[in-house]
Amino acid sequence: MTATPVIEGWFTTGDEPRLLASRCTTCSNVVFPPVSGDAGAAAFYCRNPACDGTEHDTVELSRRGRVWSYTDAQYQPPAPYVAPTDPFQPFALAAVELPEGIVVLGQVADGFGVGDMKVGTEVDLVVETLNVDETGERTIYRWRPVA
Repeated sequence: MTATPVIEGWFTTGDEPRLLASRCTTCSNVVFPPVSGDAGAAAFYCRNPACDGTEHDTVELSRRGRVWSYTDAQYQPPAPYVAPTDPFQPFALAAVELPEGIVVLGQVADGFGVGDMKVGTEVDLVVETLNVDETGERTIYRWRPVA
């Protein structure tokens, strides 16, 4: 079966996965998720209110960061989310501050929960299976506490 990211263009895969962001070529402001490159998508505009930039580069973000905040999802998210268990099992979410100065929200890696988190915990980016369907495995980025 083929493994495919749930959202193309948001992260790389492999031994050292990275989140992909957009960086303004005028002021170097970094945003995640990255600006869509789809035809017909709205033109790029810098999210920095002091900048009139209209062009961006794609950049890889740091793999490690520190938990800025965290919580657990006690209720199943709406479609297109597919619960990996029936009945639904709550999962942890972490907002992670990266060295680039932005905070990125993501699920916590399998086997970890809110009991493993605290503000300031160092975490690493991993890619794990979200679900499997008839076309293959769907992968997503997650945050794993560093031992």
